[in-house]
Amino acid sequence: MYIFNHIIGSFLVEESGVITEEVLITSTQTTTQCAAVMQKKHPKTPAAPAEIISKILISLKERKYISLYQVANEQTTTTAIKATVNEDFLIIQAVGLMDEIDKAVNILAKRLREWHALSYPELEDKTQDHFFYARLIYTKTNQEIEKELNLPNLLGHELSEVDRAPIRLLSKQVMDLFELRKETENYIQQVMVKYAPNFTELAGPNIAAKLLMFARSLKHLAMLPASTIQLFGAEKALFRHIKTGARSPKYGIIINHPIVANASKDNKGKAARLLADKLSLCARLDYFKGEFKAVEYRADIEKRLAN
Repeated sequence: MYIFNHIIGSFLVEESGVITEEVLITSTQTTTQCAAVMQKKHPKTPAAPAEIISKILISLKERKYISLYQVANEQTTTTAIKATVNEDFLIIQAVGLMDEIDKAVNILAKRLREWHALSYPELEDKTQDHFFYARLIYTKTNQEIEKELNLPNLLGHELSEVDRAPIRLLSKQVMDLFELRKETENYIQQVMVKYAPNFTELAGPNIAAKLLMFARSLKHLAMLPASTIQLFGAEKALFRHIKTGARSPKYGIIINHPIVANASKDNKGKAARLLADKLSLCARLDYFKGEFKAVEYRADIEKRLAN
C-alpha cells in the first residue's frame, strides 16, 4: 500500500493503482491538510513510487472526481493571486498617492489664494508656502494676520462670516492634504528602508521609491542596466532624441539627488552615470539579499567626483 497526494486530495492505493481510501479536498480543506490527515492515519505507509503513478491517475479520471478539480483550481488560483501582492505594489500605490496629493494641493491652493485675495490681496505675495498660507487663513482673522505680519490690508473687501466660512473650510482641506502627504512620506521611508536598505540609503527614500515605481518591481530594477536607471523620468526627452536627433538626456529624476544637483554643470552627466551605476549595484544587493554597502558606494562616488 502507498500514499499518493494529489491536487484533489490524498489517497491510499494498492500497487495496481486501485484506490482503497481517500481524503478529498473541500472548500475548507486544502491539499496540505488532506495529506496531513492521511499521513496521520497511516504513519508508516510510504509515498507512491513513480512507476505506479500513471495507474493511479487513470483511477482519478472517474466522474466523481471531476467537480473536485474545480475546487482545487480555485484554491490554487486564490493562493497564487494573494502571493503576488508584496511591498512593490504597496510602495507604488503610496508614491502614486503622493503625486496625486501634490496635484490636488496645487489646484486647491491656487483656488484658495484667488478666493482669499478678494478680502486680503496683499497677503498673496507675502508667502509662497501653501501650508503657511492656509494655516494663517484657518487660524487667524485678517486683522490678526495684519498685526502679526505688519502687512496693511488696503485693498481687500470686508467679507461676512458667512462668506469667510467656505474659505476657512478650504484652507482646512489644504492643511489636511499636507498632513496626509507627510504621513504617506513617512510610510514610504519606513517600508523602503526595510525592503531595499542599500538602494534607499544611496538614493534617498523619495527618489528610491520613484525609481522603484518606474521599474514596477525591485526584481525588474535589479535586472536593468545602469543606463536605464539613469534616464528614468526623462522618457519624453529620450524619445525626442530618437525621433528628431535632438540632444540626448543625461539624467532623469536622479537630477534631484544631492550628488547630481550639487555637481558642477560640466560634471552633472558624469555624476549621474556614477550614481546610476552604484544604484544598479544596490538594487541587486537588495534583491539577492546581499550585504550593506551603500555607504561605501556613496563615498566612492564622492571621491571620484572630487578627483
